[in-house]
Amino acid sequence: MMSRRVRPSGERPLRIVAIGGGTGLSALLHGLKQLIRAPEPRRLDIDITAIVTVTDDGGSSGRLRREFDVLPPGDIRNCMVALSEDEGALSRLFQYRFLSGRGLKGHSFGNLFLTAMTHLTGDFAKAVQLSSEVLASCGKIYPCTSANVVLEATLANGRVVSGETTISKSRSRIHKISIKPRACRPLPETLDAIRDADLITFGPGSLFTSVIPNLLVKGVPEAIANSKAIKAYFVNLMWQPGETTDFRASDHLAAIHQHAGRAIIDYAIVNTRPIPAPLRRRYARQLALPVENDMDGLAEIGVKVLGAELATVSAKVRHDSGAIAAVAIRLAQEARKKRSR
Repeated sequence: MMSRRVRPSGERPLRIVAIGGGTGLSALLHGLKQLIRAPEPRRLDIDITAIVTVTDDGGSSGRLRREFDVLPPGDIRNCMVALSEDEGALSRLFQYRFLSGRGLKGHSFGNLFLTAMTHLTGDFAKAVQLSSEVLASCGKIYPCTSANVVLEATLANGRVVSGETTISKSRSRIHKISIKPRACRPLPETLDAIRDADLITFGPGSLFTSVIPNLLVKGVPEAIANSKAIKAYFVNLMWQPGETTDFRASDHLAAIHQHAGRAIIDYAIVNTRPIPAPLRRRYARQLALPVENDMDGLAEIGVKVLGAELATVSAKVRHDSGAIAAVAIRLAQEARKKRSR
């Protein structure tokens, strides 16, 4: 088992609930894990819960979903690996993707493992729990719902499209996202984690296909609104062509509140590190530009703004896992102090 800092009597770990999907959520989880594993005196005691969207219908996840009637395992697998104690052979095995083989090409071992475990246990959430134990993951991971949901988008031109892959490929602006069946419910453990959290984070990740779908599960927005936790949204660094073209930071927040049916975000976390001109030009050729931090718009929505150098730039623009984890810890500690007062 992973060693933890011994707590003084009565002190409990910082409780962070991270909501989202895709590589952005994995980056945050990886950064938080590094703080749990850090040598003294930097080591922190953190109780991490990841709530992960389950609407993916493309690639390996989509194939397994159609052929075996399981929830898509890809985003869950990435979160398990991000939180795994062993970043060596076992994590690499779960991420290994078959490059050939009839029926195997394109599948990752971890996706196949989760699918097999689901059939053995008869329950996807139980399969995730047992698989996380195999990887010695330092946190809990829950699908946002155990229902086999399909994502549906109403576009600005009035057209309705179904399926996450189709929605992501659309070049028309998204007006509204919904899920079918609409009456799907979360796991009880999810609601418990939200209730007890010091901090609830959203993103980073695709606004309409990774973050918002979690808020469409019955009871989740209400639980978030009623939680005493600080709620923070990591604003995306770049437009996602089609999904969020021309979106400013405030547009992201407005979409979250619209789909949640209420204002639920306390903090907008924005990047202040400039994107180098050559990389901006490369993204511009793909119809993507940096998201504008429109402070007036964010103030009008009523959220506090926390700016930091969050971007790491190489071949791609990505959130730096250490930087976003540091922001999360700062806010969780702030929430803890408020509670103690």
